[in-house]
Amino acid sequence: MAAPMIPPPHAPAFLDRHGWGGADILPLAGDASFRRYFRVAHGDRSAVLMDAPPEHEDVGPFLAIARHLVGLGLSAPVCHAEDRAGGLLLIEDFGDRLVGPLLRADAAHEEAIYADAVALLAGLAEQPPPKGLPAYDMAVLRREVDLFVEWYAPALGLEVDAEGWRAAWDAVLPAVADPKPPVLVLRDFHVDNIILLDRPGLKRLGLLDFQDALAGHAAYDLVSLLQDARRDVPERIEAMMLDRYAELANVKDREAFRAAYEILGAQRNTKILGIFTRLWKRDGKRNYLPLQPRVWGYLERNLQHPALGPVAEWFAANAPAEARAAAWAEQAA
Repeated sequence: MAAPMIPPPHAPAFLDRHGWGGADILPLAGDASFRRYFRVAHGDRSAVLMDAPPEHEDVGPFLAIARHLVGLGLSAPVCHAEDRAGGLLLIEDFGDRLVGPLLRADAAHEEAIYADAVALLAGLAEQPPPKGLPAYDMAVLRREVDLFVEWYAPALGLEVDAEGWRAAWDAVLPAVADPKPPVLVLRDFHVDNIILLDRPGLKRLGLLDFQDALAGHAAYDLVSLLQDARRDVPERIEAMMLDRYAELANVKDREAFRAAYEILGAQRNTKILGIFTRLWKRDGKRNYLPLQPRVWGYLERNLQHPALGPVAEWFAANAPAEARAAAWAEQAA
């Protein structure tokens, strides 16, 4: 079940040790993982308390990637205090101008925000990923898509061809599994993990939720941004931003890059269908179910690309229309 938004019992002592004794600890946000976030307010100061239970989470990667991003001149939260053993971080408070809610209220600045986000990704592609960062390799890509057959198929009562599943993905994933050179892949780069800041240039995009970063293909974060499970990104914006990225990143072979984009789109969207189902079945988080039809819409578009022929054939044979978007409209009701 989802953890209640109550600060962990060792939080007040942690705050007291670091000069925040007596501060108010206010619920801020939960997460699809085990992490929870609280705003800490003390007089005219504020910070964010990240609670990452150490039995489930490791705050080390967050700290390392945050330092790397800041070193590149981007905006990631600075850490004020840490208790790794207790799973607590006190980090910079970026405020409340989360891009997702802003665009849902008024999409007038949608194109400009996406243009900046794409420019940020193009800049990241010019820099080597941090040394020692694990690779987004075949093993990880396979493990993620397998969430569909492990969680989604049983939840919908589907008897599927597991051997054919592996063969289909093995036919397409090698094209994206070993890019040269690899880039820093933030892995959950979308408008609900970006905050608008009063800073110049690309620093105005405050970055969140990057602790699962890997070294992989540049197209992955583009898919995460432009095929967003939480909002409908207009196809006009998607096409425009793909062109913008290709120009800024000097993509030499646009057809090959687009094939990689669609393969990683299918991989990511398939993974998300499995993750959202697991969140429902294992963790009692039903609030992700209404997003499933949108994810199916993206996946069905991905599967139209010729590079995904074997995977498209598997879905046609094993996941009939009634087990796709329509199934989740009923579950989410």
